[in-house]
Parts: sequence; C-alpha cells; structure tokens
Amino acid sequence: MHYAIIGFGSIGQALSRAFARKGIDVSVATTRDPASFAAEAAAIGSTVKPCTLAEAVNADVLFLAVRFEQHRDVAGALADWTGKTVIDVTNAYGVSPETLGGLPSSAAIAKAFSGARVVKGFNHLAAAVLAGDPAVNGGRRVVFLASDEEDAAADVADLADNLGFAAIRLGGLSQGGLLVQARGNSWGPLIFKDLVRFDK
Repeated sequence: MHYAIIGFGSIGQALSRAFARKGIDVSVATTRDPASFAAEAAAIGSTVKPCTLAEAVNADVLFLAVRFEQHRDVAGALADWTGKTVIDVTNAYGVSPETLGGLPSSAAIAKAFSGARVVKGFNHLAAAVLAGDPAVNGGRRVVFLASDEEDAAADVADLADNLGFAAIRLGGLSQGGLLVQARGNSWGPLIFKDLVRFDK
C-alpha cells in the first residue's frame, strides 16, 4: 500500500511525524519543487519521501492536507480518482455554506475527487496535538472518521490503528461529517476535542 500526504504545512508535517514514528513510508508533496522542502522532510524521518504532486497522486491512499480552497487544484491532477482513498483533513472555516452549495465540506471534496472513496478524518485535532505521540497515559488518542463508504472507513480505521491512534467512526458524511467539519463561521461540536480511548 502506497501512502501520500498532499500538503506540507503544519498538518501535513504532523501527519508525516505519525508515519515516521511507526517507520511507515509516506510520500509528501505540495505544488512546489520537492527540493524546496526536502530538508524539513529529512528532519522528520527517512521514511518521509518528498515528491511532486504528479507522483504523489499515484498513491493508493492520500491525505488531503491543504487549505480547503486549494482542493480543486489537487483534484485536477487526475481526471478519475477511482480506486483511490482520499482522507479529507481540510477545514472549510470561513467558506460560506452558499459557496459549498449547502453541502457539508467533505461532500464538496467528494464531488471534486470524482470516483474516490472519501473519508473525513484527522482534521479535528490541532497540528501540535496531532504531531504528538498518540499514546497517552496507557490509552490512545482518538481520531474521528466519517464516510459514505463503509469499506473505506474500515481501511482508514485500520491505518489509524497502525499509526497508534484509536479510530471512532461517526457514520456518513452528511451525518458524522457535520460533527467534525468547519464551515462558514462555525465549528462542528467535535472539533478540537482531544480525547483518549482506553481499551479493556
């Protein structure tokens, strides 16, 4: 399985640290030349591989960690996203519901990434928290997931587990997605909730 993170700002780097902690290879890309952020990637770990956007979109599972306003630029890198899983880590704070056509922000992402299995997830934690070790006092930090594709949500839950997190699935994008989205001038009720699950 080939993983990629699109975006290498604070959230993209936080996700990269999660992969590096577990020694899992992940490609990282922006719209810039990979050489421009190679030093930052190397500082995180040897499993974090800078590449071009055109190379990154060949991955099986992609984290969309760009500003919401940039998602169409990324979506345009492929005509058809069938067979790929896109994990929507964006927040559309400041983007009006009218601009989104009344849709949840993750549904707008799903519309742009035609054919992809879209899972909303990993977006409710602040970058500094997401970058930290998810093992907390004998428990695991929670990440919330929402998707209209049950199989995709299960696969991303397995990935979250491999990265050391505890995934909680919230249902479909139009229900669970609303709990963890930012849209307009409001935050979903689970945004910034830093929870830890203790397994029996």
